[in-house]
Amino acid sequence: MSAAGTRVRLAVAAGAALTVGLALSGCQQGNDATSSAAPADHAAANGAVGGNDAAAAQLVSPATISSNVGGRGSKVPVDTAVSFDVSDGTFKQVRVAARDTQKPLRGSFNKAMTRWTADKLLEPGTAYVVQSAVANADGTTATTHRSFQTENLSLDQQTYASVQPLQNEVVGVGMPVIVQFDIPVTDKAAFERHMSVTATPATVGSWHWISDQEVHWRPKAYWQSGTKVHVDVNVNGVDAGNGIYGQLSRRVDFTVGRSVVMKANIATDMMRVFLNGSLARTIPITGGKSGYDTRSGTKLIIEKFASKQMDSATVGIQPGSPEYYNIPAVLYAQRVTFSGEFLHAAPWSTYAQGSYNVSHGCVGMSTGNAAWLYGLTHRGDPVEVTGTHRGLEDNNGWTDWNESFGQYKQSSALN
Repeated sequence: MSAAGTRVRLAVAAGAALTVGLALSGCQQGNDATSSAAPADHAAANGAVGGNDAAAAQLVSPATISSNVGGRGSKVPVDTAVSFDVSDGTFKQVRVAARDTQKPLRGSFNKAMTRWTADKLLEPGTAYVVQSAVANADGTTATTHRSFQTENLSLDQQTYASVQPLQNEVVGVGMPVIVQFDIPVTDKAAFERHMSVTATPATVGSWHWISDQEVHWRPKAYWQSGTKVHVDVNVNGVDAGNGIYGQLSRRVDFTVGRSVVMKANIATDMMRVFLNGSLARTIPITGGKSGYDTRSGTKLIIEKFASKQMDSATVGIQPGSPEYYNIPAVLYAQRVTFSGEFLHAAPWSTYAQGSYNVSHGCVGMSTGNAAWLYGLTHRGDPVEVTGTHRGLEDNNGWTDWNESFGQYKQSSALN
């Protein structure tokens, strides 16, 4: 959809007949070098149409071309692919383009070359110009010209998708694909049919709707290191329900980095770090003390800060409380929950690390260990926390790995 903010659907009664007079140009194509016969694989031909030989021009029997975009004056909705059919010959060319930008709407022919169907949906509030060339039974070529206009949509009638990971990002082995919409999607099945995740090597996974505005995709097991992933959120013009349509399609490519899996046992105050499947280091840690217990469950690194101010007021511990703290520069902080749990350097608690828990829920370690870990990890690396009776709440962070794959895929709209 256009960033200017208008959007439409695309479906007029299929088969609406368009009867036009055709200009005969004989067997030649005039001066247009792009109007040669369609390729053998019948891929879309999007060049301009020929037929400018005025000397040979004369009227022939009117041909009927049917289309689902209606006649002149119709406002075409954006959620159906444009198609054109010819019954008195075969198509040689079809070109559909936005009048203002001349950007073509690509499409393809059927095997018989009697139908052309657009590959994409339309932009809202846009005038389109259609040119076609038809080969008649007697070998002559006739051309037609027409136009149509799409309906307008306001920004409030369009939902925009944002995607994580970012383009070309290197991520951890637990990283889900996250798609968020700024306006709710009620027809989730329609959107899910237009979203795909493909990976090399091939990887089994599933979509999982968190809410009307957020959907995730995760593999059945942690990603294989080095996997190349392509995400296609092809929802431009797709009906989201309740009069809302997709605004833009999004495509993202990312790579899975080395495998880093952290296993933090709060009962023993030790965290083992596995690099590419082998134990790389065992780190003494301290977790949350009684009343501020660290949550058990599989967490993912959400964001990383070389230095971060930590004010307990942001997690409900206000100034005046004996538990209040405000540390201006906590080093090597890696967020793992939305509620405020981090892995970070805690030089003030080295006396307790490896022995007992003194934090307010974060996992603290020495500055040296925190720096080493910070340099190793990516967003999406898993932290498997055990040893407490406090569980990790759903969606308090990226909690995609806290249920079996069988349970996870139950939240697919297409399951």
